[in-house]
Amino acid sequence: MSDQNIIERPVDSKRVFDGIILHIDHMTYELPNGHLAKRECARHIGASAVIPVDDAGNVWLVRQFRACVDRVLLEIPAGKLDAKNEDRLEAAKRELREETGLTAGTWTHLTDILTTPGFSNEKISLYLARDLHAGLSHPDDDEFLNLVKLPLDEVVARIMRGEISDSKTICAALMAANLLK
Repeated sequence: MSDQNIIERPVDSKRVFDGIILHIDHMTYELPNGHLAKRECARHIGASAVIPVDDAGNVWLVRQFRACVDRVLLEIPAGKLDAKNEDRLEAAKRELREETGLTAGTWTHLTDILTTPGFSNEKISLYLARDLHAGLSHPDDDEFLNLVKLPLDEVVARIMRGEISDSKTICAALMAANLLK
């Protein structure tokens, strides 16, 4: 099946905002019917996230306040890339160390997710970390976290009950649970 009948073609793009994390572009696209449509895209450098699962089947998560939704969320360790060309696995390793103090002997790339493709190009690479070793955490100066350890089955149950709403955590936990069956 060809998608040629639904492809939009770029006509114009203008950067309208440069922020700390996001850059906003306003774009004009020609639609398949020849009409023009305005589009808006939040450009993001990208991120990596990791679901650390220990030998007992526990997941190490972080609770942190998220200003955009004005509440504390339970999430897997994650963070944005330091540079566009940063190795995504190295970023995941860095975030795991910083946020939990853990290092891992075994890493598995689960997938890359597009978090909100309707308005953003943010891509998060998801990794499973096994063979965990404890160390000291050192979160960023503006990062305040509480570490939580839960059985993977409990994390999945909380997802299914709607108690965990963070998309990267949902995707990584469900994929890890399937992979580790």
